[in-house]
Amino acid sequence: MVGKGLSRGRFDLRLLFALLLMIATTATAVAERRVALVMAEDDYRLVRPLANPIHDGEAMEAALKKLGFEVVLETNRDLRRMRRALDDFREDAKGADVALVYFSGHGVEISGDNRLLPVDADASSLDQLNKTSLPLEEVRDAVAATAKVGLIVLDACRSDPFSASAGEGRGATSLAKDVADKVKPGLGRVGRAENILFAFSAAPGETAADGSGENSPFTTALTKYLGTDGLEIRSVLTLVQQEVYDLSRGKQLPYVESGLPKLFFAAAAKEQLPERERLLLAMADVTPEMRGEVEQIASDADMPLAPLYGALISSDTSHLSADSLNARLREAADAFVKVRSEMKTLASDDPQVTELRRQAEEQLSLGAFDGARALLAKAADIDNVSRQALKVNFVSRTLSEAATRFLSGGAARADLDYATAIGDYESVLALYGEAGQTALNLEQADRQSRTLEELGILYTTVGNVEAAGRAFTALLANLEQRSRQETDPSVKRDLAISHIKLANTEMVQGDLPTSLEHYEAARDMLQDLTASVPDEKGWLGDLAMANDKIGNVLATQGDVGAAAKAYQQSLSIKQKLADAEPYNAYLLRDLTITYDEIGDLARTAGQLDSAQAAFEESLRIRLVLVENKPDDSERQRAVSVSHERIGDLLRQRGDAAGALVAYNKSQAIAEELVRRDPNDTDLKRDLSINYAKVGNALNDQENWPAALASYQQALAVARELAADDPGNTEWQRDLSVCLEKLAGVLDAQGDVSGALQNYQDSFAIADRLAKLDPANSDWQRDLSITLSEIGMLEVKQHHFEGSKKAFEASLGIRQQLAQSDPNNATWQFDLVQAYINYAYVAKDPKAALTKALNLTLELDRTGRLAPRDKPTIKYLRGLLAKFNARKK
Repeated sequence: MVGKGLSRGRFDLRLLFALLLMIATTATAVAERRVALVMAEDDYRLVRPLANPIHDGEAMEAALKKLGFEVVLETNRDLRRMRRALDDFREDAKGADVALVYFSGHGVEISGDNRLLPVDADASSLDQLNKTSLPLEEVRDAVAATAKVGLIVLDACRSDPFSASAGEGRGATSLAKDVADKVKPGLGRVGRAENILFAFSAAPGETAADGSGENSPFTTALTKYLGTDGLEIRSVLTLVQQEVYDLSRGKQLPYVESGLPKLFFAAAAKEQLPERERLLLAMADVTPEMRGEVEQIASDADMPLAPLYGALISSDTSHLSADSLNARLREAADAFVKVRSEMKTLASDDPQVTELRRQAEEQLSLGAFDGARALLAKAADIDNVSRQALKVNFVSRTLSEAATRFLSGGAARADLDYATAIGDYESVLALYGEAGQTALNLEQADRQSRTLEELGILYTTVGNVEAAGRAFTALLANLEQRSRQETDPSVKRDLAISHIKLANTEMVQGDLPTSLEHYEAARDMLQDLTASVPDEKGWLGDLAMANDKIGNVLATQGDVGAAAKAYQQSLSIKQKLADAEPYNAYLLRDLTITYDEIGDLARTAGQLDSAQAAFEESLRIRLVLVENKPDDSERQRAVSVSHERIGDLLRQRGDAAGALVAYNKSQAIAEELVRRDPNDTDLKRDLSINYAKVGNALNDQENWPAALASYQQALAVARELAADDPGNTEWQRDLSVCLEKLAGVLDAQGDVSGALQNYQDSFAIADRLAKLDPANSDWQRDLSITLSEIGMLEVKQHHFEGSKKAFEASLGIRQQLAQSDPNNATWQFDLVQAYINYAYVAKDPKAALTKALNLTLELDRTGRLAPRDKPTIKYLRGLLAKFNARKK
């Protein structure tokens, strides 16, 4: 998406270009004659008077005089005297190099013509309004006849002129009822701006604010930026546009039409633009789509627009998907809200430090992050100098500096500057260490805890899992100490969440036993808390999350029964929360996740009816969510996942045709999502998996050419992702699976050597992953499957030594998995297949086949044998019968 990753350096180049052009015109600019007519009307006789136009006119007069203009100010003139002023201006200023007319007051569009209202404008009828208003065309003619460069600036689009609820805006209040269909609020497009630049205070047909102070927002910005060093007039007006847009929270955007034959610089160049001005220029390059997204996020967070634009423009977001970028901007908004709150409430004993923090808050609200951090650095330096010079103030000044550094870290987070934020937060912890734990009051102790939490989150975000683990470990110790000293139950809740955060890092590092201990500790604490404080709905959600996490670990470890219990406990809580708020999309989405986990686990245990019921309920909820918000890509993606899971289940039931229908629904959604956002790697991975799933169903139907084509599509995407990030174990596993899918079809088509090569390529990946984390049962199972397939192909090529080695290795893995969880039906049937394969190379094949048959019969007796696997019983009995017949 254009505009996502704009950098500040880009606008320095724009400035350099403007400076070079300015230098080329400096010689003529020195001697040029500049003239201006400023007209301001607020004391209206027959329509609603205004408060600020005269102040605006006076402000413009002062600003223009500083820029070398000869200025004539006309205030509260009737139509006759407005026309006389224009005639005098045309005559007196003829031959000038630059002519500017500024009007502040009421303005309307009548049947397509823009008109300015003098103080005697009469709206008693349409005819009277036409007769008593000044056509903008007359102003254009006067300017065109006066100078080569013409500027017409109109702050005259204020509010609906014919609405009784127009309030304090600059629109005329009509005295007639028959003109509303002919007269529109605001001014329309000019369309023919030859040799003249028009600047309107609002977009065509839109209205603008009169202002709550002495000046309108438009004139305030115009007088502020008109003399900006080294900027051509159109860039000046871009600054004005974005300033008004920003401060009005997107409600007002000035409009410019330019037909100037050459560049015009109001002021000479002296130095580089300040951060605020660079930000405003950058805002103009953001796409309308992104502008709308920023507005929505800012509105949700109740914050100004500029800080979000600052975060968007200063960060490298070009590699992010639309959803990831939205999440990143919401992260920036959350950080801004937090640090703004801190800045408003955090006081210092030193008035100078307090004032610098206040100024930093102002800069932050303007999106000037560098300026805000510079002010905070000054405040921190004051405390640092004082604590070193006056040891009596050491502790208080140390804690004050820590608070300021904390604010600076928050400002950096709001700018999505993770490295700077990490540095600031590390400084905060060092300062608290110098002050000593006993010196901290409750507020400071809480800030120390939040600093540790922020550090853990930031280190996780930048991919430093070890550092994140250290931060969360320190947070855990910090909160354990606080929980012994403080009675506030929220501290214990924070302690429980710190266990979860630490466990998350341990899960990433593959330490399943330790992560399980922390998840269970969190669950136990949250159970006690929710029992004692039942009204805290958020804490119930935390408890459900802890149960989900426990279920995930147990499922990975292969303990199906215990995992199912944890998921059911989570589902019970989530269902209760969703029933209390049936329209809460977040709660409903969370509910579907647990249904999916329960369904996956039921499939693993061979409980296909239970699995199908869970998957179908998840899909039902997701379809409702999509119906309520059809353009939400995350909701669409969730529906795609549900169709995919149902397809998997139908395949397991032996319904290949039904599975293909489900997979095709999933694939259609995935393809559309990738088309919308081709940079989203998660969506691309989804699509690769979809292609492979479609290939599976076609493979079941023995449609080899179609299956091969689907697998090749899946492999192409998987190769691309795996090459982009070799350290991503999920993507590496996807590549391994795709290679094996392709190998299976090649084998079915008789290309044994091609199939074997693909399996060997897959083995290299699967073996590396299995060695990386021996406790990961999924990776161990993957390796056993690969070994089994290699063994079969070696048999076909009569390489019996190689096949025996592969089958024995596969059997060993599957025996370990099956013994670790006798209730896992998938692993038990994997062992059945391993015995069948091993029979090809075993000294006593009958013994291996007998073990396979007995295990299959036990699965069937307990209702855990999938329908598509039932023919295995007949197959094994037939083989054993042949062995018995040979003996006879």
